[in-house]
Amino acid sequence: MTGVRVVVVGAGVVGLSTAVCIAESLPVCSVTLLAEKFSPDTTSDGAAGIVFAAPFPDIPLERQRRWFKDSFDHLLAIAQSQHAPDAGVILSSGWQIFKEVPATKEPYWSDLVIGFRAMTDRELKRFPDHKFGQVFTTVKCECSSYLPWLEERFRKAGGRVEQRRVSSLQELGDGFDLVVNCSGLGSKALVGDPGVGDSASILERCSRLEPSLKKAKVLGEWVGLRPSRRNPRVERERMLLQGRTSVPVVHNYGHGGWGVTIAWGTALDALGLVRQCLKEMPRAKL
Repeated sequence: MTGVRVVVVGAGVVGLSTAVCIAESLPVCSVTLLAEKFSPDTTSDGAAGIVFAAPFPDIPLERQRRWFKDSFDHLLAIAQSQHAPDAGVILSSGWQIFKEVPATKEPYWSDLVIGFRAMTDRELKRFPDHKFGQVFTTVKCECSSYLPWLEERFRKAGGRVEQRRVSSLQELGDGFDLVVNCSGLGSKALVGDPGVGDSASILERCSRLEPSLKKAKVLGEWVGLRPSRRNPRVERERMLLQGRTSVPVVHNYGHGGWGVTIAWGTALDALGLVRQCLKEMPRAKL
């Protein structure tokens, strides 16, 4: 199979991860990354980039665990390599604290991070309004460095980058054989998904936990928009696009606040779906 034209829509952490996975794994494909905004102007650029997660309600934990593990292992390998400074990926240790003891004291990813344990009573004394906490070492990903690093990796794999607004997937029917939708918030308009949808309060909450922040100087603000839905959508379908009878479309969006955490894992899932689509293409492409 040669010359299959693939377009990945969206240049946030999910879109770039997916584009890299496809371009590096499927050299038979010509991959274009298409987006209206690229780093530093994407939603992902505002992410804290700390890798941990909360469970999605309707996705098997086994699948969520695979997403987390694949992403964590990918980022940990970068953090321990010579690429860490350029990619903005480092190890980071900290606490996750709760005002009430959670029903599950050990989340599904507890054995996948490093050194996970419950906080001691002495450690919890620092946070008198909280009854339980967890300590662990994970990976922190600074997206303002990581996204350009991924984009360069994509280009080195032969990928093509195009910056323009896509109002509808219908626009892509003539130019591409397969569409990968990683448009995040844009999916509300692009595929009619209704499931995707302030600074003072954030600073106030943080100051309650760490009083030294109360008089801190605010150097900048970022309004974080999270392209979330009840569950991430990682699946494929065939759509009637302009000028074509039907085109395979792979969706990978709706990660909410966990984009960095599971982006690489869902990208590998999306890669598998792309492989399935390629196997089903007409013989003319073989």
